[in-house]
Amino acid sequence: MPGTLYVLGTPIGNISDITLRALDILGEVDFIAAEDTRVTLKLLNRYDIKKPLVSYHDHSSRSCAETIINRLAGGETAAVVTDAGMPCISDPGEDLVKLCYENDIPVRVIPGPSAVVSALAVSGLSTSRFSFEGFLSVTRKQRIEHLEEVKDNKNTMIFYEAPHKLVSTLEDMHEYFGDRRISLCRELTKVYEEVIRTTLSGALEYYSEKSPKGEYVLVIEGKPESDEPECTIELALEMVRRLVDEGEKTISACKKVAKETGYKKSELYQMINSEKE
Repeated sequence: MPGTLYVLGTPIGNISDITLRALDILGEVDFIAAEDTRVTLKLLNRYDIKKPLVSYHDHSSRSCAETIINRLAGGETAAVVTDAGMPCISDPGEDLVKLCYENDIPVRVIPGPSAVVSALAVSGLSTSRFSFEGFLSVTRKQRIEHLEEVKDNKNTMIFYEAPHKLVSTLEDMHEYFGDRRISLCRELTKVYEEVIRTTLSGALEYYSEKSPKGEYVLVIEGKPESDEPECTIELALEMVRRLVDEGEKTISACKKVAKETGYKKSELYQMINSEKE
């Protein structure tokens, strides 16, 4: 019988956020596949858990994953963990889970903290529908293609970003999204946790004077229902004048424009007539 792979969530900052079930599983498995064994060792030492650690991260070879799969197929059990949060979310654990399914190895989840959902919950933006977009590519072409693809998304969007790339990312987002509302969440659950609720232009102004620090989760409002500017009274009056010039009676023109713009017919009629005096 093959062993089980446990996809196990770990704290995103505050080490006390580990669950009792997670601690039980970490103490029971035969080995732990960790993104950074040094980070995971600190967690294990904090709770006096001694288990063999295997390094498994973005730069691990295919043979490393296959070695883990072979051990699971042989009956051993393992937990895959990331440095912070849920594995498999913008994380190579995703590939390990796929390999398990391809080899009929059971996979179970031990849920824990998630930076994505935590940031969304405190963002002050709509939480009813959202999309997680991960990191933007460092390659300019792919980066622009990504922003172009999601700029019309009406759902709240969530991105990850490193401090040294934050300003350039905000500049690109401002160019493609316009000046939308954004919550910048950094160092969640840590001592210097901070949530800045502002607009993209406000964030650019803020970070023109202050250097970004820590890892960021960017929560951005989706595309508004209409990007068209509200009709001003001047524009409404111009519409009336145009209809009158085309032969429409003034009262009739005011009625049509009032219906289209929301202004009162009497208000438009009075202002148009005052122009003639």
